[in-house]
Amino acid sequence: MRAAEELRYLILAAQREGNRLLAQALRPLGVTPSQAEVIRVLGEHGPLSLNGLGELLVCESGNSPSRLADRLVTVGLVRRDVPPYDRRAVELSLTEEGVRLGRRIAEVEEELYRSIDAAAEGRDLEPVLGFLRAFVGDLPAGQALARRL
Repeated sequence: MRAAEELRYLILAAQREGNRLLAQALRPLGVTPSQAEVIRVLGEHGPLSLNGLGELLVCESGNSPSRLADRLVTVGLVRRDVPPYDRRAVELSLTEEGVRLGRRIAEVEEELYRSIDAAAEGRDLEPVLGFLRAFVGDLPAGQALARRL
């Protein structure tokens, strides 16, 4: 197996396992990893238009986030408001329940990050991070991540 192929599969395996672990930890909160990302982005950057939200999502990069937002509005975690300055626009923001859930999601994510930190202990991640930033930098998901940073 060539190095590029192994790298591709290692990235895929890491993404799938990380997402599986995150989904398992989020299950008791009643949200998926994609829904959790919307809640966290709105909590950190909201209120946002649907387009503004889409520009910051890695999970739905290149696709409309409307399906995720609709579901979160339906369950009372996200609110849709028409801003007074543009009655044609819609702004998305978290409800009080969404803010509370966002804090719990942050705790779940922090636990996952601690396990990743433990796995990386004693290793210099900067070369890997630099490579991955360069690899995805010009792609939609990489650009969404860069806008969030």
